[in-house]
Amino acid sequence: MDATVQADTPEVVKNKVLIKGGTVVNDDRSFSADVYVEDGIIAQIGHDLSVPDDTIAISAEGKLVIPGGIDTHTHLQFPKNGLTSVDDFSQGTKAAAAGGTTMIIDCVLDSSDCSLVEAYDKWRAMADDSVVGDYALNVAITKWDNKVKIDMEKLVHQRGVNAFLVFMSYKDKWQLTDSELYQAFCHMRDLGALALVHAENGDVIKQGEDEMIKQGVVGPEGHELSRPEEVEAEAVQRAITIADQANCPLYVVRVMSKGSADVIAECRKKGYVVYGEPIAASLGTDGTQYWNTKWREAAAHVTSPPLRPDPTTPGYLMDLLANGDLQVTGSAHCSWTTGQRAAGQSDFTKIPHGVNGIEERMSIVWENGVATGKMDENTFVAVTSTNAAKIFNLYPRKGKIAVDSDADIVIWDAEAVRTISASSHHQASDVNIFEGMEVHGVPVATLSKGRVIFKDDQIVANSEGHGVFVDRKAHCDHIYGRLEARAKYLLPRAVIRMEHDGPVAQVAPAVAAGYQPRTSRPRNLHESQFTLSGDTKQGDEDEIGTPISRRNRKPATRVNAPPGGRSSLNIFE
Repeated sequence: MDATVQADTPEVVKNKVLIKGGTVVNDDRSFSADVYVEDGIIAQIGHDLSVPDDTIAISAEGKLVIPGGIDTHTHLQFPKNGLTSVDDFSQGTKAAAAGGTTMIIDCVLDSSDCSLVEAYDKWRAMADDSVVGDYALNVAITKWDNKVKIDMEKLVHQRGVNAFLVFMSYKDKWQLTDSELYQAFCHMRDLGALALVHAENGDVIKQGEDEMIKQGVVGPEGHELSRPEEVEAEAVQRAITIADQANCPLYVVRVMSKGSADVIAECRKKGYVVYGEPIAASLGTDGTQYWNTKWREAAAHVTSPPLRPDPTTPGYLMDLLANGDLQVTGSAHCSWTTGQRAAGQSDFTKIPHGVNGIEERMSIVWENGVATGKMDENTFVAVTSTNAAKIFNLYPRKGKIAVDSDADIVIWDAEAVRTISASSHHQASDVNIFEGMEVHGVPVATLSKGRVIFKDDQIVANSEGHGVFVDRKAHCDHIYGRLEARAKYLLPRAVIRMEHDGPVAQVAPAVAAGYQPRTSRPRNLHESQFTLSGDTKQGDEDEIGTPISRRNRKPATRVNAPPGGRSSLNIFE
């Protein structure tokens, strides 16, 4: 649905706006104040402000005035296997604005043979004249060689990119080996970039997919069955370990399970520099829908890592988000029509991965976080905007209602209620995975750099191209300041001891390598008659020359267990 209001409304034309009567909510505090915006920047905050006569006033009486949301993870206009995700940069950012999000960070992920820089330029060409709000780009690395390293340097130093995504899944396509991950993390550390990781064990998944197909499980349930929760958690642990050895900050995208969230939480308690990103889908629904008898509904939930069939997972992840064990929320928005998903109706591995969430993300966090009492309004702002701004080096330009910050502002009605439905959402897909969900907390108006782009449940006309690409500098102090301090603290240090003042033994000169006394001969281990048996003397042999200790030895036992599995062998037999 793409309803619009005309662009000749005063709030749109004027560049001087006063938001009156609201409660300003930042991540650290809430306070009553008016906010005056001029030329896209917040100029004044307070009461009884002196503003020009031609200023347009917008009432926020009884409402919250919050920083615009920052969606850390989107895939708009995404090409895959000859298909393109249905929401392009225009439609996707309009839907984002309708949900209170004023900035997205999309992912450059090109399966063609073009270079990283060429792929980046392709994404810029698609987005620059289309986006309603501001945007930035992360770039995915799907192979590892010297050309990739050079392109990464260009993207950091010349193109405003400060984060790169690597995959531990999608075997034979995008997956990097552990050795390549370590090298990539080291290079990102040297560039001052943030490492993003899609954490699943691709080798195990490939075996699981093959087994499901072999067993005749070809529907959407096969997607979750081939990717059990343990496969996600194992990869998260491995990624954190490798990144820590490389002294590189790590950001885990798409946290979908209790197991992976627990790994992140435990590692953070030990001081690891790692961040976790649950998405709207993992916070708002679960994987029981994969067993829905309506293929259309089941297929709409296919994403990777998959949603988990444990219905307590969304609440568990929200708990960790509320207490700081997880830090930010994205949507991983990559929406497809039912017809596009039908390419995999007889083989779940061919269903394009991706779910909606760009419009619903903030309301879902409010409904399941604030409305339930798990978090307050300040934490809500932190996990939907401020933390992302800090991690991706956008703060305080973004993520804060403050003088000199961008006027990316949302007037939020905490009491309003709406029902999510594909029939009324502002996206192009014919399915919504949150269909019928009632949520409290909705935006009344969304402003991007002081310009109203969404108001009264309608997109403002002629907003396309209003947004701009935002450069992000590397070596973010919020991340690298801590990382450098931790690295310095953990440096190995020699122990300072009192010098020994007692007697010192004289050591004989070392025998030269390879030297043997003349009386010795090389020892042939195959001639050894040594035995651990207490009832046979060394040297005893039977009539055919075999040591007696070997005659009644129990045959070797083969252990038919997988790597890491349990052996049934009793070592005391």
